[in-house]
Amino acid sequence: MEFNTNKEHGGLVTSTVRGNRTSATPVNDCIVQSWKRCLEDYDLDPERRPEPVVVDRSELKERQEKSCRLVEIARSEMTNLYQQVAGSGHSILLTDNDGVVLNYVGDPMFTNTAVKTALQTGAIWSEKTQGTNGMGTCLVEKRPLIIHQDEHFFSKNTRLTCSAAPIFDPTGELVAVLDASGESRQAQQHTMVLVNMSAQLIENRLFLCKMRDNYILRFHSRPEFISTLGEGVIAFNEEGRIQAANRSALFQLDMKDIIGRPFEELFSLRTNHALSNAQNQAMVPLPVRDANQGRRFYASFQPPNPDTGGKRPIARSARAFVKETISETPTLEDLEFGDNRMRHNIERAKKLLELDIPFILLGETGSGKDVFANAVHKTSSRANKPFVAVNCASLPETLIESELFGYRPGAFTGASKEGSRGKIAQAHGGTLFLDEIGDMPLHLQARLLRVLEEREVIPLGSETPIKVDIRLISATHQNLQLQIEDGSFREDLFYRLNGISLQMPPLRDREDRRALIQHIKQLEAGGEDKVVIDDEALDALEHYEWPGNMRQLRNIMRTLIGLCDNNRITVDDLPEEIFSNSSELGEPRQRVRPSNPLDIAERDAIIRELEAAHWNVTRVATKLNISRNTLYRKMKRYDVKPPR
Repeated sequence: MEFNTNKEHGGLVTSTVRGNRTSATPVNDCIVQSWKRCLEDYDLDPERRPEPVVVDRSELKERQEKSCRLVEIARSEMTNLYQQVAGSGHSILLTDNDGVVLNYVGDPMFTNTAVKTALQTGAIWSEKTQGTNGMGTCLVEKRPLIIHQDEHFFSKNTRLTCSAAPIFDPTGELVAVLDASGESRQAQQHTMVLVNMSAQLIENRLFLCKMRDNYILRFHSRPEFISTLGEGVIAFNEEGRIQAANRSALFQLDMKDIIGRPFEELFSLRTNHALSNAQNQAMVPLPVRDANQGRRFYASFQPPNPDTGGKRPIARSARAFVKETISETPTLEDLEFGDNRMRHNIERAKKLLELDIPFILLGETGSGKDVFANAVHKTSSRANKPFVAVNCASLPETLIESELFGYRPGAFTGASKEGSRGKIAQAHGGTLFLDEIGDMPLHLQARLLRVLEEREVIPLGSETPIKVDIRLISATHQNLQLQIEDGSFREDLFYRLNGISLQMPPLRDREDRRALIQHIKQLEAGGEDKVVIDDEALDALEHYEWPGNMRQLRNIMRTLIGLCDNNRITVDDLPEEIFSNSSELGEPRQRVRPSNPLDIAERDAIIRELEAAHWNVTRVATKLNISRNTLYRKMKRYDVKPPR
């Protein structure tokens, strides 16, 4: 319901707080409590149109300097969040714990509304000054929330929908609020999710930055979730005393406060072992158990890093280290493991390395197009120059233009005062890699074609061209010929990009699968002999069809290394998907039959016991003194099926 006058909205607020409301539209209890605070504690009048309260420049500067680390860390996340909601009329705001706006990134579509509602740096958006609103009410409630239109206390704010999330410091004190405000007619739950995720990212980075003088433990019950939003993070000193913990750590350990407690009271790992793991920065997450309930977690340790200052901390977690290691492909030769098609691609790429001929890499998602592009760059004479990668599918259409071509200062509200060079200019002298080129909007294809033809780029808001010298490599998993036919891709751009096209074979068709599996295992484990794969497990991995290609192989191998016992991967460690009966193409996939005498004997014994028990799995598992899950795994492993 929308209200046209201050009096109507004021009547809604007053009657609801007094319990006299007759309308059937419910009001959230959180909103009612906020309205009550505004009326009774702050003595505000919902029918009044208050003047905005804005701190002067000197106070704003003082507040920004006081929170300089927070503001710097939040700036990139605010820009990322803005890019995700750009074009929907939103502004992204960061306030301190008094509700004063420290930073603002705005959509030009929303500028007039922002001015009228005082959404600007220096404005105070506490409940006491602006009544019920996203930022102020979030400061009171200390949890993510949406304040949608008429839920605001003052009628002048009822055109807004605000999604806000709190940001806590390492000690658990609320220090800021991240907010996305716009004129949406519906409460945008997806915007709320994005805001909350961004707030958690800022909070985790603030934690790592402020605790940089301490040892850091990053953990989760699943190893692949380390270095994600859900990871638990704990800071401890050389004596093993806990200095700080993020909210996820407290949630996973089911504790409210652990600051000051000894490390060994939380995990079944001695402090000296934790310190040793931090110094070694082991690449594989270490299994640890919670000291109270014995639950298993996977932990990554890192040592103090006092030199990060206010910069974004670089986490040397297992996942980050592995990603860095894999992406550091020195030369094209390192991609050759025995597959004839890959050898052909490498030989052709080498012949054209120093010629001004663009490459286009074709292949399924995850087949290694980005790694090949990086290898081309590292093998060429441009190896010491920038390698700039742009994923055309991941950038919002409204921002891909500024991301590629750059912009002058003040090109849009909240833009950097220094402007932006853009990815094309950043790649000057080096290589520009345009991934998923088939997803580039049609109107930008013409601009890109002009850049490639004239070798100069004009930033947004500028009339002065900038000369660029780039090697261009593009990639796509789509059929560009079909896109040309349906009009979604320019034919002239295709011929400009297609100096030579190289097809990256899917992993299931590669002749060097076995060698690749061993190579990825070596990279993930940090050494050739640190983890061993049994022949039977290797056979199963080799015969799997890998619908996710190299990306899936890396993820599965990372998990296997984290889960295996005694640094040996056996067939029992493999995930169920490896033994799936149906492939992506709907064709049956053969399971690996045992080849050595012991496995054959075990298979025959299991079949005899199952037949004797009329295929009652529970009875056989009890007799063999193993769990039903173990028996089911062995049945899958040996392709044992009950008769029809």
